[in-house]
Amino acid sequence: MVEIELDGQKVEVPPGSMIMHAAEKAGTYIPHFCYHKKLSIAASCRMCLVEVEKAPKPMPACATPVTMGMIVRTKSDKAIKAQQSVMEFLLINHPLDCPICDQGGECQLQDLAVGYGGGASRYEEEKRVVFHKDVGPLISMEEMSRCIHCTRCVRFGQEVAGVMELGMSHRGEHAEIETFVGQSVDSELSGNMIDICPVGALTSKPFRYSARTWELSRRKSVSPHDSTGANLIVQVKNHKVMRVVPLENDAVNECWIADRDRFSYEAVNSADRLTAPMLKQGGEWKTVDWQTALEYVANGLKQVKADHGAGAIGVLASPHSTVEELALAGALVRGLGSENIDSRLRQADFGNTAAAGSARWLGMPIAALSSLQRVLVVGSRLRKDHPLFAQRIRQAVRKGAQVNVINDRVQDWAMPIANAVTVDSNQWVTALAGIAAAVAAETGVQTPIAGEINDTTRAVARSLLGGEQKAILLGNAAAHHDKASSLLSLANWIAQQTGASVGYLTEAANTVGAQLVRAVPGQGGLNADQMLGGGLKAALLLNNEPAFDSAAGSQGLANAGMVVTLSPFKANMDISDVLLPIAPFTETSGSFVNAEGRLQSFHAVVRPLGDTRPAWKVLRVLGNLLGLSGFDADSSQAVLASVLPGVASGEVVAASRLSNADAGVGPAAADLGPVRSQPCVASIYQLDSLVRRASSLQLTADARAAEGAHA
Repeated sequence: MVEIELDGQKVEVPPGSMIMHAAEKAGTYIPHFCYHKKLSIAASCRMCLVEVEKAPKPMPACATPVTMGMIVRTKSDKAIKAQQSVMEFLLINHPLDCPICDQGGECQLQDLAVGYGGGASRYEEEKRVVFHKDVGPLISMEEMSRCIHCTRCVRFGQEVAGVMELGMSHRGEHAEIETFVGQSVDSELSGNMIDICPVGALTSKPFRYSARTWELSRRKSVSPHDSTGANLIVQVKNHKVMRVVPLENDAVNECWIADRDRFSYEAVNSADRLTAPMLKQGGEWKTVDWQTALEYVANGLKQVKADHGAGAIGVLASPHSTVEELALAGALVRGLGSENIDSRLRQADFGNTAAAGSARWLGMPIAALSSLQRVLVVGSRLRKDHPLFAQRIRQAVRKGAQVNVINDRVQDWAMPIANAVTVDSNQWVTALAGIAAAVAAETGVQTPIAGEINDTTRAVARSLLGGEQKAILLGNAAAHHDKASSLLSLANWIAQQTGASVGYLTEAANTVGAQLVRAVPGQGGLNADQMLGGGLKAALLLNNEPAFDSAAGSQGLANAGMVVTLSPFKANMDISDVLLPIAPFTETSGSFVNAEGRLQSFHAVVRPLGDTRPAWKVLRVLGNLLGLSGFDADSSQAVLASVLPGVASGEVVAASRLSNADAGVGPAAADLGPVRSQPCVASIYQLDSLVRRASSLQLTADARAAEGAHA
């Protein structure tokens, strides 16, 4: 450790640290703009000039390494005058538009100008004007005259997003931050540039001119999209969600969120919201009250049970639903005597299931992804399926990790790929068997399966046999693969031989939680494919649209006597008989269990819209009308305590309930035969009902590309 004196205080920091790091450790604030703890050092703004004893001039704290015995003064006359001089230069060309700037009230430049800026300007020449730019539907670059060239956005693209979409052109007073050749900013993490911009140069296009920051209430929440469980701050005005920004949590999402976490709130305020219960009568939809709708559903379920037996009733539940909603949905259908409940809507191999009450999971903490040295990713569009997992693995690659891939197409991973096996998905088992055979050949153990060894599989095997921290990660397409069990068996064998962990990236916000509360069929129950294939006379669709969210589609529900949709939106109107308006994540309390098994609870941030009700309350009342026991909870917390006792919010569930064991099949039994279907995987902005209705996200290049591919 290196000891320095900072403003008279002794501070110890590791060798190679900068003065800024020592100041952070000591709790001393040094003004800065270009420095950001998650980005490389640029030292371009010079706002952090401090006095270092024996140095001839003030030194930038962010770029000056500490040395033993160094004496630093951050508040001396010399340091303050240097900082004031820098501020004068920064304000020379900055427009005086704070009253209309979206950054006003949360602007670093504005805050520091109060402490270090002059009361009047000595600059009398005309200010420079930078022409505005259109870079897509999410980020506004309308006022680039505000830019102070800190290059945070440029470094974020290079280092975190992995795509250098912005750069600085020209020099001196002609310097500009811009995209090149008129391109748009299309990264799935691009909205973070808005957060890290210290001035109002980059702002949110959907939020632009909607509210002043001091008018907004700030409330914590959790993302309902992918399995990261990103922590959010939802900003509210007049009971309406106006903006979503990240809540820092280094164990989960650091200080970043994906664009779908940030902008999907638009759907909550969309015209497609369902605000009152509706019944289809004579082919026409009629608005009714809750009592009428719920009695209709309860009587219908009783009639179907009497006429066809409880086995004709089933629940298809979205894995984006909360733990509490899924638990009550399972209790409802089981209380009626049926085991027909499934949340694995896109799955094809329903034999690939953890033991009852256990769950497939990531196999490691999310934070550990940043420290991996060897990775094999099977069947994942990692950047688009799990943007925040991808950026963590990108961090690992920057530190020397090797990433190996088995996929069905060449993709831009925004990181170097060591070895890629690019084959059709029906060849993935064969490809993984080849890697297993190569590992066996390299280690001298008995080959578990007849796999073909070639240069690529041998290179992957050698890569996995090197390094220390390593993982085999099975993506959404591998989980939804027709031979998912075989892929898992082979992955487990390879992991045993190489010392790697095996994990599922897991598709949705609550894929793990759904398994833990048994939102999967029990003994004799129908799976999602069988239910959607026409096996039901009464179906409850919880928060999903089979036409978009399932592999089988919705045609098989056409013959059901009663289809009830519980959704925040006017969904499934062609197949449903009843629509019940339930609250999206912003209007209800609940919990999600992310890929690493971490339970995270959240509260409603706004009151329900219209006659919308939280889904757990709707299911509880429905259970009461059906005369079922166990439906007496008066809060979502009470439901949670009954189904996951002893697990507090923020904690990881017991390791004994998280398992990627392959049910004793073994790699030798891996099925190399032909597959029946291609894996069903949602594109980045078709994942759930919220992102599908977020207008700005649907204007992005990713959404247009997916639409073109689908067409």
